[in-house]
Amino acid sequence: MQSLLRSSAAAAARPVPKPQRLLPRASTAVLFRPAKRSFASASRGDDVHQATRTAVVNVLSNIGSKREVQQYLSQFSSVSQQQFAVIKVGGAILTDYLDVLCVALSHLNHMGLYPVIVHGAGPQLNKLLEDAGVEPQFEEGIRITDGKTLGVARKLFLEENLKLVEALEDVGVRARPITSGVLTADYLDKEKWKFVGKITHVNKKPIESAIRDGFLPILTSMAESEEGQVLNVNADVAAGELARALEPLKIVYLSEKGGLFNGDTGQKISAINLDEEYDHLMKQWWVKHGTRLKIKEMKQLLDDLPKSSSVAIIHPEHLQKELFTDTGAGTLIRRGNKLLNAETLEEFGDVQKLKQVLVRDREGLDADAVVDRYVQGLSNRPFKAYFDEGMEALAIVRPPAEGMTIAQLATLTITKSAWLTNVADNIFQNLKRDYRKLMWTVKQDDENLTWFFDQADGSISKGGEVLFWYGIESPEEARELMAEFIQHGRQMFGDINLESQLHRAAAQANRIREGAQRMQQSRAYSTSSYSPRHLQSRTRPAAVRSVPASKTSRGYATTTNPNPPLGIKNSHRDTPCRVALIGARGYTGKALIDLLNNHPNMDLRHVSSRELAGKKLQGYTKRDITYESLSPDDVRRMAEKGGIDCWVMALPNGVCKPFVDAIDHAGKETIIVDLSADYRFDPKWTYGLPELVTRSNIAQATRISNPGCYATAAQIGIAPLVPFLGGQPTVFGVSGYSGAGTKPSPENDVENLTNNLIPYSLTDHIHEREISTQLGTEVAFIPHVAVWFQGIHHTINIPLKEEMKSRDVRNLYQDRYAGEKLIRITGESPLVKNISGKHGIEVGGFAVHSGGRRVVVNATIDNLLKGAATQCLQNMNLALGYGEYEGIPLD
Repeated sequence: MQSLLRSSAAAAARPVPKPQRLLPRASTAVLFRPAKRSFASASRGDDVHQATRTAVVNVLSNIGSKREVQQYLSQFSSVSQQQFAVIKVGGAILTDYLDVLCVALSHLNHMGLYPVIVHGAGPQLNKLLEDAGVEPQFEEGIRITDGKTLGVARKLFLEENLKLVEALEDVGVRARPITSGVLTADYLDKEKWKFVGKITHVNKKPIESAIRDGFLPILTSMAESEEGQVLNVNADVAAGELARALEPLKIVYLSEKGGLFNGDTGQKISAINLDEEYDHLMKQWWVKHGTRLKIKEMKQLLDDLPKSSSVAIIHPEHLQKELFTDTGAGTLIRRGNKLLNAETLEEFGDVQKLKQVLVRDREGLDADAVVDRYVQGLSNRPFKAYFDEGMEALAIVRPPAEGMTIAQLATLTITKSAWLTNVADNIFQNLKRDYRKLMWTVKQDDENLTWFFDQADGSISKGGEVLFWYGIESPEEARELMAEFIQHGRQMFGDINLESQLHRAAAQANRIREGAQRMQQSRAYSTSSYSPRHLQSRTRPAAVRSVPASKTSRGYATTTNPNPPLGIKNSHRDTPCRVALIGARGYTGKALIDLLNNHPNMDLRHVSSRELAGKKLQGYTKRDITYESLSPDDVRRMAEKGGIDCWVMALPNGVCKPFVDAIDHAGKETIIVDLSADYRFDPKWTYGLPELVTRSNIAQATRISNPGCYATAAQIGIAPLVPFLGGQPTVFGVSGYSGAGTKPSPENDVENLTNNLIPYSLTDHIHEREISTQLGTEVAFIPHVAVWFQGIHHTINIPLKEEMKSRDVRNLYQDRYAGEKLIRITGESPLVKNISGKHGIEVGGFAVHSGGRRVVVNATIDNLLKGAATQCLQNMNLALGYGEYEGIPLD
């Protein structure tokens, strides 16, 4: 199987334009609905077909998350096959990106999806005519097609159609050429444009028949008149008329530019909501000529289609990313919904409908009564509501109270179907336009917490809730807000917050039930325990509902501890997190101390080293610290006093357990990050490699095993190709001598290393087991040590199960690590001297053997930083509620 995508390094690294484009999420299992096949086709085995689909889903998960892939598959498979997508392929795409296009279409087909393909051949036709000495003629942008031109065009279109069909067959896709019988047309203007057609009818039967028989339909942009005369038709026009007839969810225009661009900023436009933005867009100075015409044509097309339909302008390299991720990759154009406003109950019109909307996604025995009281409260308090005509989406904001400057988002409820029209983005655009400062709360365990971080400037966690805000620039105002939240939690929102009222009602119901339970038990009527379901026991936000996560821009999920840190982006706090470092003598300990010294929210309180006990810690300027020789009993007593929020174990392998046991024995819930290998295979501990492990898992963990330096670089260097493996990868690793530690040995003896390369632990190295366990596949690891001080270089040999090209491999890595701030993908082999002292990883090389079945990837990492201390700080930040990269210098 070839690469999933291709993309430029610039595109992979660019930030997602704001506002972020959101699409619906699905909570149900994916139901694949492949087209009906003939008995002969079906007899090839549904098991093989299902296995192929599963493999493709796993591959697609490299560009997003499996949740994203499944939610869109569920959406796409909810309609008849011809209603999935119409894809227009330009002639230039057939010439320059045929292989990429075919691989992308094969993945869709293997998942049971059947897009309708219509192609042009304009550039090829121009070249043929020029070679024949005929200058192409255009009038008002439309090609004048005389008899000779039509003859050349007809022959060319048949050849290009067959070329695409054969290329698809070569990658295992059954494709059917449909070169006539679908599009009927009249002459557009015979005097002006000759044999150019205006489509009058679309016959869907040949398309439906092809799909029913298990073939992708491949159409040319040629039509016939009622009399049988062949007429030339613009491919964009043909795609639009096919869309009007089929009413697909997606109309995709493949473009070399990959989307529409904002003339002021030069950035690609991620999404256009026509109902909200069309008039404004058409007034912009840069919306002219082709851009103006394109937007106008898209609006006319979407006005004729259901609101669930959308247009995507995308480069073929990014087709799957556009279809299967929340953030997409090209320009998404939707009709959208205009938002209405209300500032009184009367302006809603139907108050009963308002109540139904407020109660529809709330659980609880007394929800109806609580909603009644909530609505009654709106009648005597100022508020502003934002909602669409069908009230599929509703936001209620409480304006700043007297003497305050911050508005409160009290309620946001959005149905799954409303996500199809991108309402969440519209609402936040309006909120940021109307309210300079805003705050809201979200349940801390919500799986989509990251999206809220993207909308916010700051956050703080407490008691399972996260308070978010934007627009607050004054540190004093931020501290005041945080102190209020720490003291009162969600109740600071007052009676206008529906979730607060539901929470109080649930708490009261629990107290009544628990009292009844105790009374019942005291009378010996029953010995069974009763645990009522809490109103908020679900993975949904407290004040905001049903928001999909962003894959490209990952947020920083938070967790709760007894002394909750104030996790603030772009701000500071008065009470930093208290840290103890056990085993501070080594190189890694010193590197971590330097990072903590520059972290605005970390306060190093204790450093332990038996060899350095009694000496003053150098290089830490926040306070005077003296090295201690802490025993496990000392650590237990410290833990019992509750004076430490996070323990970092920087001890050699095999000696950490007594200290961990001592902390566990104290019974205080604090966080431990272990830099040794002692707990990397313990299922009770969370493996802390944020770029490959779900960040929310790390954020909710209290016991984190920090990955090994060799293992980190090897996993990053192999992970994107795991679905493509054709055998066991082999990692040839070379480390600087700092990796051998400070205790004198032949591996860190500079004289012994000079003009030398020392291999060691050539089989069964613990990192070999670590890499293999985490990747889920056997990996061979061969370590060496060299004369430089810090930095690791991996040369990784990876067998492939099917042929791939170097550019395909590189782009697979670019897409997998897009948005990762500490991973850099480069076409050249990275060098150790360029990574030494840096906080990230570089991956490159991507040399593919001439047979296409073996690739060599290079990866470099600083073993003391991203291989140890920097990664440790990432894990600490996530677990303690700070921004993941807080305190980490980003190059």
